[in-house]
Amino acid sequence: MTMSTNQRIPLSLEFFPPKTPEGAEKLRTVRQQLYGLKPEFCSVTFGAGGSTQEGTFNTVRDILSEGVSAASHFSCVGATKSTVREQLATLKTMGVKRLVALRGDLPSGYGAGGEFHYASDLVAFIRAETGDDFHIEVAAYPEVHPQAKSPASDLLAFATKVKAGANSAITQYFYNSDAYFRFQEEVDALGITVPVVPGIMPITSSTQLMRFSDACGAEIPRWIRLRLQSYGDDVASIKAFGLEVVTDLCEQLRAGGAPALHFYTMNQSAPTLALCENLGLGA
Repeated sequence: MTMSTNQRIPLSLEFFPPKTPEGAEKLRTVRQQLYGLKPEFCSVTFGAGGSTQEGTFNTVRDILSEGVSAASHFSCVGATKSTVREQLATLKTMGVKRLVALRGDLPSGYGAGGEFHYASDLVAFIRAETGDDFHIEVAAYPEVHPQAKSPASDLLAFATKVKAGANSAITQYFYNSDAYFRFQEEVDALGITVPVVPGIMPITSSTQLMRFSDACGAEIPRWIRLRLQSYGDDVASIKAFGLEVVTDLCEQLRAGGAPALHFYTMNQSAPTLALCENLGLGA
């Protein structure tokens, strides 16, 4: 299923820090395979409570050394102003121009400590400390953050992050384009003009997808869930169906005016390459 138009939509890629030297080597190969897509930037995730900060910064360094713009995820759970100040200085020295500012998940058994309660506090602090040195991305939840009291309070939290100084947003993944377009309408109605970029999760394994989605509150539409279950252990059918579903989703988003696409690669190249091939964005 190839796009009939050659409309080039900007794209970005997300990786997580590998835990072993073998993982780091594998990720190097994966990145080289994906760089042909000419991503605007590659982001690197952050562990709970800063547990993988060193891994994040090392992976960011690698990406920069490969000549590609890198964005570091930046979580404020348990952080103090002095640790954040220190990390910002490190990133600036490394040549990082982009941050993904998040509240982050509380590690199990962890109190709510730290000097930042919300991502908006972190965004405001980064702006106050560093001016316009960084392009700041924040998270958006078209299907509502799992811990939000209501859709209205979630939208208000998003607006607060933008007012604090965010330049753009990346969404949690979703499989219902209506959720994204409705969220975009609500954002427009508030007079918020920053780009809201859909986060795209390829479907390659039904068990992994169910686990992630249960954890983060992303909804898998019933028809997709039932179809995936019906394939059982037939990996080839799951991947083929997943590719078709997510290609359709990306086509709807592009046709509806999404400003860019952000792919959650899960440190694999094949699923994202196949999607981009289908979308006419291949290397």
